[in-house]
Amino acid sequence: MFVIFGSAGHVGRVSAAALRRAGRDVRAVVRNEAQGAPLAAIGCEIAVADLNDAASVARAIDGAHAVQMLCPLPRAHVDPAAAMRQMIDVSVAALRAAAPPRVLALSDYGAEHRHGTGITTLFHYLETQLRGIDAELTFLRAAEHMHNWARVLPMALANGVLPSLHHPLDKLFPTVAAEDVGVLAAELLLDTSVPQTLPRVVSVESDRRVSALDVARTLAEVSGRPVAAREVPRGEWANVLRHAGLGERHARLIADLYDAHNAGRIDVEAEVSERRLGATPLAQVLAALLPGMSATAAR
Repeated sequence: MFVIFGSAGHVGRVSAAALRRAGRDVRAVVRNEAQGAPLAAIGCEIAVADLNDAASVARAIDGAHAVQMLCPLPRAHVDPAAAMRQMIDVSVAALRAAAPPRVLALSDYGAEHRHGTGITTLFHYLETQLRGIDAELTFLRAAEHMHNWARVLPMALANGVLPSLHHPLDKLFPTVAAEDVGVLAAELLLDTSVPQTLPRVVSVESDRRVSALDVARTLAEVSGRPVAAREVPRGEWANVLRHAGLGERHARLIADLYDAHNAGRIDVEAEVSERRLGATPLAQVLAALLPGMSATAAR
């Protein structure tokens, strides 16, 4: 049994589908029954679990051969970092008590840093806590997800200006499609070769790095609207992030992350990581986001 936490999310549903196509039994872990319906339709067993409830996590992993672990940032929480650490503690305690043979944790570029990188420090905490479990452990560190641009697409489509916290606008940075992360995660879970070292650290990014200028140009091409990138001054970041719907502490985590990005601290940890490249282009991801964004921008 392959147990996929976060199966209703961008990455998890792709992993679950890939494992089902490979003929494997999959238990899709979701927050509620409604999220499970599309996964049940492809033959997944559905488990409802709360990452703050050790008993429900333990039930979800019971009998698992392999577990794909995701601890999401609770965006609506007043203190999302504290809430995510709590979920990590609960989940790791359950895995320590009844460790499956294999665990793959979805992590982030920059997770090697303990301090000063915003959201990425939470993935450092996840990796650190998981190192104590008795399982064959893989950390899949993904570059910035392309679909993160969804936060500002309505503004860009309405005003023709794509705000960017990446400075300068022509700076190339790694990014990846969630689909490519999900497919690779499934491949790693199915990989029966014995890693030379544990935990195994694998990085994934697109086969082409992009700049904010590239994102604006691509958005203009797929939308048929003029879009120009704008470098948001550091002093305006908090206001832009609030307009994107983020709470104060969440916005601070994002700001700290982009400070680290712009200082060159968020990248693949080449000396310890196996590098993989995804093939899904940015244009494909942005085009898939457009239908809902266009409706929002028109209102």
